[in-house]
Amino acid sequence: MTLKKMSSYRREDRLGVLYLVPTPIGNLGDMTYRAVGVLKEVDLIAAEDTRNTQKLLNHFEIKTPQISFHEHNTQARIPQLIKKLTEGINIAQVSDAGTPSISDPGHELVVACVEAGISVIPLPGANAGLSALIASGLNPQPFTFIGFISRRKKEKEEQLKFLAKKQETLIFYEAPHRLKKTLESFQAFFGGTRKIVLCRELTKRYEEFIRGTVAEALEWAKEEQVRGEFCIILEGNPDSSSEEDNAETENVLPLEEQVDNLINKENYRPNDAIKEVAKKNNLKKQVVYNIFHHIDV
Repeated sequence: MTLKKMSSYRREDRLGVLYLVPTPIGNLGDMTYRAVGVLKEVDLIAAEDTRNTQKLLNHFEIKTPQISFHEHNTQARIPQLIKKLTEGINIAQVSDAGTPSISDPGHELVVACVEAGISVIPLPGANAGLSALIASGLNPQPFTFIGFISRRKKEKEEQLKFLAKKQETLIFYEAPHRLKKTLESFQAFFGGTRKIVLCRELTKRYEEFIRGTVAEALEWAKEEQVRGEFCIILEGNPDSSSEEDNAETENVLPLEEQVDNLINKENYRPNDAIKEVAKKNNLKKQVVYNIFHHIDV
């Protein structure tokens, strides 16, 4: 294999450059001088939502034209953008908020640029996941960034079953209307005793950090009117090799396995096993029933 070396700053060809420009996740004061300068100097801005980005451009008096680049037009737009870059046009790519490619559009365009020999220059800047992590009080390293978990029931179950074994701190994103359901899944697959921090409305006026266990966070979500976008920082799976930790193992298992264990090892009837597991995990019986029988609700 031959390594490819590409210098971002010493260019002898006339190809354009793709700049990846982070934008504020709430507070416009987090926009960097360099980001403003790049957006003013490039020939074109590829924006996830041109309407949202226009508000940012107006605030900083940036006149650069935009072109839409989002998840629904990625495949059609990439050849157009690559053509412009090969013609010497410099492009800045931005998402609605935060760093491009991190739970936002951008990755496929970067891959296409690398394959075409076009330089990609990343700018440092706002990122919700890292901002939440360093303020959470949980172990900041190592960590694994997950973003949004799958919305498809089977994929979600497989994903959470895999993540339940990981010992590093986990970073998730979640919308307010799905927070309670996600925390129910966390309790089902991770148990209720792990430390968790719900980071709400980062950098904005109502920024808030809600700290406790998974079970406590779930109770909070049930009682409160949940508002704002959330970044969730979850403690990793502690080393359970010691005898005293083994007592917690059953509740760390996915709910389906907990029910199976009661049925197969202790001769519970299915409904009684479901009821017992629901009680142990502080969940409604119907939640465990749906997961055990793979009923998507």
